[in-house]
Amino acid sequence: MTWQDGTNFGLNDDDIAIRDMARAFAREKVYPLAEKIDAEHYFPRELLPEMASLGFLGAMVPESLGGSELSQVQYCILIEELAAACASTSIIVSAHNSLCVFPIVEYGTQAQREEFAKPLASGEALGCFALSEPGTGSDAAALTCKYERTDKGFVVRGAKNWITNGPEADVCVLFATNDTSSGYKGVSAFVHSLHLDGISRGRPENKLGICGSPTCALQYDEVELPATALLGEEGRGFNVAMGTLNGGRTGVAAQAVGIARGALEHALAYSKERKAFGSAICDHQSIKNYLADMVNRVDAARLLTHSAAFKKDQGLRYSREAAMAKLFASEAATWVANKALQIYGGYGYVKDYPAERHLRDAKITEIYEGTSEIQRLVVADTLLKESEG
Repeated sequence: MTWQDGTNFGLNDDDIAIRDMARAFAREKVYPLAEKIDAEHYFPRELLPEMASLGFLGAMVPESLGGSELSQVQYCILIEELAAACASTSIIVSAHNSLCVFPIVEYGTQAQREEFAKPLASGEALGCFALSEPGTGSDAAALTCKYERTDKGFVVRGAKNWITNGPEADVCVLFATNDTSSGYKGVSAFVHSLHLDGISRGRPENKLGICGSPTCALQYDEVELPATALLGEEGRGFNVAMGTLNGGRTGVAAQAVGIARGALEHALAYSKERKAFGSAICDHQSIKNYLADMVNRVDAARLLTHSAAFKKDQGLRYSREAAMAKLFASEAATWVANKALQIYGGYGYVKDYPAERHLRDAKITEIYEGTSEIQRLVVADTLLKESEG
């Protein structure tokens, strides 16, 4: 199927090969660990070497630096497959790639790419992204984490919050301001090792879902960064953050599609096995209605996600499409997971079955990398600007 803008939603041979490889790995290696990851808040470090060797951790790194250099569509396929097996594993990979690797490759110097992107692609290092703060939330222009220039480089002081991969990460893309009264104009971006004096990590958060994806606060206490840590131009950090989040939102959308698909697949299989009133419950009209609405939302969410990813691959503006995909896919994931639990009935409410895990995992996709409320603002604002043009 091809849209008028040339968007081809059929997968080519390379896309299919990546999908099949990712699906096989997810089913054989990731899914058997999914229950343990969730129940024990277990970080699946043993999966990282093989994911690195398969190119998952270097999805956004050029081949010249040891990466697999996937297209954005291929990357979304990868994240969906991982999320269908285990949402925690998918966001570990997504945050590493979308939020840490991407800005280094996109905005960094060749020296920064050599120093940081190579080990991130090889699995020697895991990445994170430090934008959110305890009091700022989605207001990325209101940072209070401060930096000052010194003769040797920079000194950073302040706190960051909700850092995905934070407890386990080795490399961080950090955002700080040199003037809290300057709004977005005072924000700069930095890339640095997390193994520096003055950096402390808070306890891992005890979360509702994605329990194997570790999240913590970071505290910077007079942390010295070299001049080479500056990522992009000084005072242009807000642009780095927004450019990074646009791509990150397609990753979260793909994660939501995977969670929804996983919930649907399990519910469908259960509905064919569970009997009530003399027949399998999938023969009952109410269950058929649920299944039809669930698959509609999954497929629509995937199309929106691939549309945004395609536009990014073509070098086109895609901020509205990314926001639309993230908004629709995340809300679809929560809806689908809720209906899946309903199909399971009482069994869906206990941890013996994956239905309740899917519902808990789905909810976060409506919150991180911009809440649904923020996505609606982005979509409406771009729509209004286009209508004026």
